[in-house]
Amino acid sequence: MFWDGVKPLIGLIFFTSLLQLFFMTGGKTYWQWWIFTISSYGLVNAAYTFIRFTLIILISTVMTVTTMPLEIADAMEWLLKPLKIFKVPVDKIALVISIALRFVPTLFDETLKIMNAQRSRGADFNDGGLVKRAKAITPILVPLFIHSLETAIDLSTAMESRGYRGSSGRTKYRVLNWSKYDLISLFYFIALVLLLLIFRNH
Repeated sequence: MFWDGVKPLIGLIFFTSLLQLFFMTGGKTYWQWWIFTISSYGLVNAAYTFIRFTLIILISTVMTVTTMPLEIADAMEWLLKPLKIFKVPVDKIALVISIALRFVPTLFDETLKIMNAQRSRGADFNDGGLVKRAKAITPILVPLFIHSLETAIDLSTAMESRGYRGSSGRTKYRVLNWSKYDLISLFYFIALVLLLLIFRNH
């Protein structure tokens, strides 16, 4: 599951790193041909780009694999609590985030069903260039949009029938409490940010 989440982005990481490697100039030049150049500045930037993208993808993938969507939404609501002073509807924002995270796998499964149905009717999504593939995917968008709209209507009806009233009088099944592990994670994150800033300035 972890590898499945990282695998589609490997090409993007290498492509971006190669752009930095061959098109960034500066410092000592090691190799040059036409518009392509490998220099010390390009090597450093390519390494930084590769490390940054890899860390971002690994951290986000680990978080989504090990943390439930509702826990992520609760954490976002807790982080956004100070915005309530400015009348920002934090509870509604957290609800939207939790619903979006919950229904991403559902939309993905529905997309696969629609694509399989189109394939059974002779559609080919892998043939031709980029423009042809984009045109082949276009017929998927309409039924996917209709299904998403129907799901949203059913969800709102179910919430109303269960007496959902927003933040007024709501209680939580899981109460978030600050612990020593949160403090350790906070200090680790601050130290990591400081190290990145130091390396960036040097």
